[in-house]
Amino acid sequence: MTQFKHALVTGGGTGIGQAIAGSLAAAGLEVTICGRNIEPLEKVAAGNPRIHAMTADVTDEASVEALYESAQAARGNFDVVIANAGIALSAPVGKTSLDMWSQTLAVNLTGAFLSVRPAMDTMKTAGGGRIVFIASIAGLKGAPYISAYAASKHGVVGLMRSMAAELAQTPITVNAVCPGYVETPMLERTVANIVGKTGRDEQAARDAIARGNPQGRIIEPQEVADAVMWLCSEGARSVTGQTIAITGGEM
Repeated sequence: MTQFKHALVTGGGTGIGQAIAGSLAAAGLEVTICGRNIEPLEKVAAGNPRIHAMTADVTDEASVEALYESAQAARGNFDVVIANAGIALSAPVGKTSLDMWSQTLAVNLTGAFLSVRPAMDTMKTAGGGRIVFIASIAGLKGAPYISAYAASKHGVVGLMRSMAAELAQTPITVNAVCPGYVETPMLERTVANIVGKTGRDEQAARDAIARGNPQGRIIEPQEVADAVMWLCSEGARSVTGQTIAITGGEM
């Protein structure tokens, strides 16, 4: 990955984003992480001089443009962009409010689009780049109670495939990683939701989630980061337009 110098990781303050940022920095890249709240971002950046924290709202075009302008002026153009920021809200379809629907698509789909769009021209000029969307197994199949989330992640996969087709004759690859349940703060909220709605204790809720993975386990953030690192490597230069499922065999 020595040809790449500067990466953007949205939602880089916790979980998968934090793991990806650490891996990219360890590979020698300068890494800009962003999110709406500065505190978790600064905690991540404090542990690594190659990681730089900036606030940005991926649903706001002007905010993303300001992030690009400031970060690229300081550390050069982004040649790796990881669109990781996301939210997960759940409800039966009939009880999914328009606000929940709109908020989910704004962050997960529109936010992904806005996060990567400004990098395309500079990557072409620079002679290459890597764009990786963190989607979900919910971007490949549906499941009860997550209609908005699944729709948003299916949209991310469609966006990725269209971009990959558009950029196929350039040295820019575009792919998506689709994890199952990962050990993150988002998972903790899911566990709390199950506990609140079913009366199960926390361990029973976690066990139920783990049973959805054929390996009977919850995925670690570093496993997702390792897949991202491979997609950003020279060995994956012919891999584009693909979904990489990190699910323990769930299909």
